[in-house]
Amino acid sequence: MGQKVQPTGYRVGIMEDWRSRWYASKHEFRDLLVEDFKIRKFIKGKYGFAGIPKIEIERTRDAVTVFLSTARPGIIIGR
Repeated sequence: MGQKVQPTGYRVGIMEDWRSRWYASKHEFRDLLVEDFKIRKFIKGKYGFAGIPKIEIERTRDAVTVFLSTARPGIIIGR
């Protein structure tokens, strides 16, 4: 009997990139992970009708960049 594997986790590194790109020490990892979850939840709640299949979050020391892939960009930019 086979085991069920999440498709995204199975494809990372081969066909897809990670959805989050950042590094953190042990002490701040949990806080940044929760912050990523809150960012994704906010975007899905506010723009759920815009057809956003992929949200990528990239962090540097002093900036957070969020990349949205959407089917309807006019809704997000306000047209």
